[in-house]
Amino acid sequence: MGTGTVRLPQGPWSVSSGITLCLPLSSGADVTDNFNKQASLFWALLVALTVTRLGLAACLPLTPDEAYYWVWSRHLQGGYFDHPFMVALWIRIGTWLAGDTSLGVRLLGPLSVLPGSWALYHAARLLLPSRPWPVSGFQAVLLLNATLMLGLGSATMTPDTPLVFFVSVSLFALGKAVSSSGGRTTGWWLLTGVLLGLAFDSKYTAVLIGLALGGAVLTTPRLRKQAGPWLAMPLLIITTTPVLLWNASHHWVSLLKQGGRAGDWHLARASQFLLELLGGQIGLATPLIFGLFALGGWACIKRNRLLAWLSLLPLAVFVTHALGDRVQANWPAVVYPVLALAAIEAGRSVRWPVISGIALTVLVYGQAVFSPLPFPAAKDPIQRQTAGWPDFSQKLVARAQETGASAFIAEEYGLASQLALTQNSLPVLGSDPRWSLFSFPPAEVPLGLKIEELHRIPAALDQDTLCRQSHGHNVRCYRVDVVKMPSGVQLPGRA
Repeated sequence: MGTGTVRLPQGPWSVSSGITLCLPLSSGADVTDNFNKQASLFWALLVALTVTRLGLAACLPLTPDEAYYWVWSRHLQGGYFDHPFMVALWIRIGTWLAGDTSLGVRLLGPLSVLPGSWALYHAARLLLPSRPWPVSGFQAVLLLNATLMLGLGSATMTPDTPLVFFVSVSLFALGKAVSSSGGRTTGWWLLTGVLLGLAFDSKYTAVLIGLALGGAVLTTPRLRKQAGPWLAMPLLIITTTPVLLWNASHHWVSLLKQGGRAGDWHLARASQFLLELLGGQIGLATPLIFGLFALGGWACIKRNRLLAWLSLLPLAVFVTHALGDRVQANWPAVVYPVLALAAIEAGRSVRWPVISGIALTVLVYGQAVFSPLPFPAAKDPIQRQTAGWPDFSQKLVARAQETGASAFIAEEYGLASQLALTQNSLPVLGSDPRWSLFSFPPAEVPLGLKIEELHRIPAALDQDTLCRQSHGHNVRCYRVDVVKMPSGVQLPGRA
């Protein structure tokens, strides 16, 4: 049996154009079978991860922020004080399918990872022409799925969840736009504009991907001369119209809130903020994957201008912001799908980064559900956010019945949202000014029960203090007072 050059057939398992393999001449079918087996294992792993994430989504109680977004979903509008509308729309769809439960609120998160992974898999073929495909697609998807950002983020529901999905799909459309020819190019550019608009409808940080793409187009003569990028711009703006119109009718409150952060400047604390940004990304990406992301960014500077723009400009904005103010660890999530592709450009093995990332994610899952590590309940970040809400709400219902109170009153928006979601015995009146941006009805009751979180757990509890508990330990404690004639807006309750 001789040897020679075998070119795999073009198709879903083919390597990129121009890449050949030196194999036994009679082994072409065996190579194709091997790729098909690898692909089957690859997608089986993603399905298994999806099932695991769905299980975690169902088991883990909702965080206050998720309950807050659930309140949004009960009153859909073009925007909200904190973010655009997409997270509320996803929750509305999920609760329509699975009810006002933890799984219903989070349902579209785990499910969106499969089509998002499919898009990223094919984006690798189009945006990484120097790397052999489908291996590059397998590697990019596995890297992204092995990050704690996606592993935990896809099992919960925040604005980052739809953001990462739409950015991933937009990379596929962009890959088709830059690699197609003739009339098809314009169509893919238009789709890219729509998808980036939907990403903006998910979270404002998507504008950084749009700006980076604009920079890549302007500095690449072949792209600059095409009509597609310029025609995509008005379509992108049209897609973001609901958010822009809502802001215009509400004194631009949301855009000013988010954009106003750029004016914060505390240069004396720059080293602290930069270290926090670095530590947050090492944690969310997991250490070995973070290293690959860094190597990939450097490799793209040398040989992939498009990915260099898409990854480095957003990161430069976050680093610049960290010179003057804190960057929350989840903000760079917008660039994670791009970094997963960029990491493959570095040409390094992804085996151990993926294994270590998945292992760390599984440990976090286990701690979230079973709490095997003996962290103090009040210092465990997951328990602090999620533990004990249903039982705590029932304690409050019992206290209200004892005192004759006919409503709960809470100023803090997350606490008010949790009370509206976890019980339907009494109405909840919210007094945070942000509720004025909704059309919730004002209400006043003769006697109400006011709940306010204490900053620390007291050494001794009195009758006016109730606590959320986890495994018999206090997680957070609250001051509970009876007040006369309280007023506020009435939040929607469970259907």
